[in-house]
Amino acid sequence: MTTTVGKAPAAGGVVSAPYRALSFGLVAIVTLMAFEAMAVATAMPVVARELHGMRLYNLAFSATLAASVIATVLGGRWSDRRGPLEPIAAGVATFVAGLLLAGFAPDMEVFVAGRFVQGLGAGATQVALYVLVARVYPAALHPKVFALFSAAWVVPSMVGPAIAGFVVENADWRWIFLGVSLIVVPSALLLWRGTTGRDLGADPGRTPGPGADPSDPGLGADPSDPGLGADPSDPGLAAGPVEPAPAPGLGRKLAWAAVTAVAAALIQYGSAMELAGLPLLAAGVVLLAVALPRLLLPGSLRAAPGLPTAPVLRGLAFGSLTAAQVLIPLMLINERGLSATAAGIVLTIGALGWSTGSWLKGRGRISNLLAVRGGAALLATGLALVTLVLVDAVPLALAHVAMALAGLGIGMLHPTVSVLVLEMSAPGEEGQNSAAVGVGESVFTVVAVAASGAVFTASGGSYAAGLLTAVALAVLAFALAPRLVRSRTAGTMEVSAP
Repeated sequence: MTTTVGKAPAAGGVVSAPYRALSFGLVAIVTLMAFEAMAVATAMPVVARELHGMRLYNLAFSATLAASVIATVLGGRWSDRRGPLEPIAAGVATFVAGLLLAGFAPDMEVFVAGRFVQGLGAGATQVALYVLVARVYPAALHPKVFALFSAAWVVPSMVGPAIAGFVVENADWRWIFLGVSLIVVPSALLLWRGTTGRDLGADPGRTPGPGADPSDPGLGADPSDPGLGADPSDPGLAAGPVEPAPAPGLGRKLAWAAVTAVAAALIQYGSAMELAGLPLLAAGVVLLAVALPRLLLPGSLRAAPGLPTAPVLRGLAFGSLTAAQVLIPLMLINERGLSATAAGIVLTIGALGWSTGSWLKGRGRISNLLAVRGGAALLATGLALVTLVLVDAVPLALAHVAMALAGLGIGMLHPTVSVLVLEMSAPGEEGQNSAAVGVGESVFTVVAVAASGAVFTASGGSYAAGLLTAVALAVLAFALAPRLVRSRTAGTMEVSAP
């Protein structure tokens, strides 16, 4: 079966009068969350030392990941049923609470709790922002909006570690968290202003689609229908639409999200402990095999054509890049004698490439298929080329070129997958489908980092082995790309159903 989805005409650009305040608010929120994510890595060694909590160092990172997996599931379903504004408001408030908790933490245990709360807020907010884009912007503007999202990560990637280092050295690490909390509130108010006067509630006419719970009483229901078992004499029924009942499958999904988060943490820890970590690694893989299929879309793990491929494709692509970025600075410092600053510049060039790729796709000059498959090809090529820098005779300039290519590729692919997910989603299902993609990206990234790290360790510290593992994941993303989208004409997309 073939379904064609057209793009609605755009009313101006993303910064035209109808969308200006909202676009700036969206970019501000994403930038601040990106800055916090990038800056905390620089501050963590000092935080752990001052709070006497080196034993909890890794947990400060994995706690945020675990919380975001759970919150992504909750935020997606909440957005579909009640609209995106409530989960955005709750997510921003929770994120700020986590920043304050971490900023005022008297010990490492409280700091880790603050990081967990930050993950809850960030996960719920990010998936709700995707739904907000689907509800407000015309389809033709979606690539430009997601290009803005990608660009919002570039500046934090470039200056976040430097600013964090300056704050840690000249002020107090606590201001990294407290300072962001002060800026988030006006950014959220700007976003709220951009939604004034818009109807962003749940779509009452939505119908089941891929990944929907058929027992959900809200699917396809008439909002004025009192529902089975209701008393027609109840005077409250005439007052307006009935609030949708909680989805019966939500509790189970949240439980499976918690299991998935634990599994990801076990895989991360187990892969870093050599032979002693094998039991943890094995337990994590078993738990993940049981829990993950219940959070993704039906057919995702076999990459069924169309929407189900999206979580796996983006997870493989982003995971391969992240796994390589873990090893590249160490390789450049230990094997080629670069300083930490010089090695960081190589990653910064990759971030600039990401922004360029998103900008090119946002201009509408690149087809969906070219953006997804060509992006995966550039990503694999760039990661393969950077491996050659291990040879002393190869000039270091190749590392800069390679990361520019890898960044260009992920910059084309990443936002395009987001756009396609919204286009393929039935009304009212943008949240749960975007949540599935978010969960897939997070979990596959953890697995990719763990796999490349395990290969690196098992091979006796071979950077080539670890990096080629990342290349293999990018090649797999390249092979799967046509299963997500086959473009034939500009502005249309065909999805081959399984």
